[in-house]
Amino acid sequence: MAYQKHTLKNGLRLITVPMPSVESVTVLILIGVGSRYEEKKINGISHFLEHMAFKGTQKRPTALAIASTIDGIGGEFNAFTSKDHTGYYIKAAKKHLPLLVDVLSDMLLDSKFDPVEIEKEKGVIIEEINMYEDTPMRKVSDIYENLLYGDTKLGRDISGDKDVIRAVKRENFLDYIDRFYGPANTVITIAGGIDNQASKLQRHKEAKNRESKTIKSVEEYLGNWKRKKPLEPELVDDKQEEPAVLVHFKDTKQAHLCIGVRGYHLTHPDRFKLAVLTNVLGGGMSSRLFIEVRERRGLAYYVRSSNEQYKEVGNFVTQAGVDVDRIDDAIKVILEEFIKIVAGNIQYEELTKAKENLKGKLTLELEDSRSVASLFATTELLEGKIKTPEEIFAQVDAVTIDDVAAVAKDIFRQNTLNLAVIGPFKEESRFIRLLKF
Repeated sequence: MAYQKHTLKNGLRLITVPMPSVESVTVLILIGVGSRYEEKKINGISHFLEHMAFKGTQKRPTALAIASTIDGIGGEFNAFTSKDHTGYYIKAAKKHLPLLVDVLSDMLLDSKFDPVEIEKEKGVIIEEINMYEDTPMRKVSDIYENLLYGDTKLGRDISGDKDVIRAVKRENFLDYIDRFYGPANTVITIAGGIDNQASKLQRHKEAKNRESKTIKSVEEYLGNWKRKKPLEPELVDDKQEEPAVLVHFKDTKQAHLCIGVRGYHLTHPDRFKLAVLTNVLGGGMSSRLFIEVRERRGLAYYVRSSNEQYKEVGNFVTQAGVDVDRIDDAIKVILEEFIKIVAGNIQYEELTKAKENLKGKLTLELEDSRSVASLFATTELLEGKIKTPEEIFAQVDAVTIDDVAAVAKDIFRQNTLNLAVIGPFKEESRFIRLLKF
């Protein structure tokens, strides 16, 4: 997939990704800061700030003014916050590209942070936190990372603490932006359609002209953004000497669990091997865990595996919603599947299916300009290097049975086993005894 990268004088990186036959365009602004940069006294402000960006700017003074502008062109817009980055995007018909850049840059640089709106939005944020608390399927992954990383910036919840949210003032937002928002740790990606009906030479000329106009548009709105040195996050220690359990009591009819081990960091050379291993274990309805835990034993409604990767650490996790009376059996069966894959009994057909599944899912995502913008922006921002779909496919294709077996032996260790549970349980000791290979 072809792309162009341009760096403005202030350090802002612009990536343009033409997508033939696609009529939409997505503009995504990704900033390299999230909840893992927050001190305890401002935990949750990254997420709160994302909300406030839609509440009015100097040019568009109300949330209605912003929403009406995008609704008026049939566009969609949203934002998201993670532990290490924050994103704002608008997707609309490609003819509206200049307006999308205008609105997003306006929200980024000139949000009002009206004290009245801040007070109102506090209630919204707190209700969002309450929603997560009442949704164990969503909350259990937070509990799992609380267990892994403890009371550190990386271990705390993205949504924040209710008492902190209640105490946030306008000055906190302005200080946070001054400290962490800057062009040097920001990537803007524009992905979308081009006219592929013209001749090849004409298309090339039109593409170059369009790229030049896009650069000028971005420079017009963001070229004067003051350059500053981006701050680095505090690194966490990933050492673990013995299995650990964290139980969150909730009187539920179904227990939700996350069980896993320490994994690989974001740029680890074996991360694609781990991705294939993860898919073999819990990547779909024909994966080992789905078949064994749900189909054969009837122990869970859902069961899946995934990886979370950060700059210096990572983790592998299997999550499931299980019968509270059979949770011990579910844990044992999941651990048995871990043991089997460590033993190396992986079939060629199974490996091929897992690799094709990963590539196929990415292929489907690449039909959406928002997904394309996200892929290019995220790899550039977090890894410091754009990783194209073709490069990802090649690294997945290169994985062998021996690679998967070696990664399994490397990560599945009894001393790094971790289990987080939400359900009608109070004693962690009853689960500790189960965490053994």
